[in-house]
Amino acid sequence: MSPQGGPSAYRVGRHTVEVARPDKVLFPEDGLTKAGLADYYRRVARRMVPHLRGRPLMLEQHPDGIDGPGFMRKDVPEHFPDWLATAELPKADGTVTYALCEDAASLVYLAGQACVTPHRWLSRADRPDHPDRLVLDLDPPGDDFDAVRRAARRLRTLLDELELPSLPMTTGSRGLHVVVPLLRRDTFDDVRAFARELAELLADRYPDELTTAARKRERGRRLYLDVQRNGYGQTAVAPYAVRARPGAPVAAPLSWDELDDPELTARRWTVADADELLDRDPWRDAPRGHSPAAARRRLAALREGG
Repeated sequence: MSPQGGPSAYRVGRHTVEVARPDKVLFPEDGLTKAGLADYYRRVARRMVPHLRGRPLMLEQHPDGIDGPGFMRKDVPEHFPDWLATAELPKADGTVTYALCEDAASLVYLAGQACVTPHRWLSRADRPDHPDRLVLDLDPPGDDFDAVRRAARRLRTLLDELELPSLPMTTGSRGLHVVVPLLRRDTFDDVRAFARELAELLADRYPDELTTAARKRERGRRLYLDVQRNGYGQTAVAPYAVRARPGAPVAAPLSWDELDDPELTARRWTVADADELLDRDPWRDAPRGHSPAAARRRLAALREGG
């Protein structure tokens, strides 16, 4: 430990990572400090880093705690250490240099920068316009998790019809993400168009419960099938990431069988459950990536058949 008020030093792999102001409380209702956040990320790194490696990150930072103003960081600032990997990628009017998280030390360093939540691209930096993940965000109008369960099961049924294996994950917020592993053959434009058609077909099957309407006033009490994350430069919350909400909930991978657990909610796991998160590994046998090409043909046949 460091002297009172001084930085904490963590030896993580080949690097010593200093966390300034370790006693700074980031979650006032829970007493979770910056050091506590760094400890959580150090503990879950062996599960989390494989889901981040090679992916540009959007950093959700809360230097004054989650009750204060936060911000989303794209460009890596000059004070970040040289050993933290980066990727310079094009944008409309230039380039952005994104942080990458290749190891546990990088994850702990980002926590020390009050990055509460890393959000990852759905592609890797070496082929940034070719995603290897498709994500559908099941966003309920309130905290009715039963509606999320129903939507997730119905989505899985449709994905099974299309012969696309999928993985569910709590978001640590209100809903679920359903992740479809892809081969890196299609561009983001193609993948997003496919995701939109898939969501529209599901909403057509259950029009009283599901919607693809982007405007909240048009959704009513229906669950929103959000496909907007499937685009160049867009991000989705990373598995095992902490959310900036009271209780410090985390986004946690699930097995489909766990959806039947009556105790399951979007905020079922928190930073206090690090040991449990490490004991369980529901994505251990995650399916290999698939190309949407065949699934796109099956989807067209379903749409034509009503």
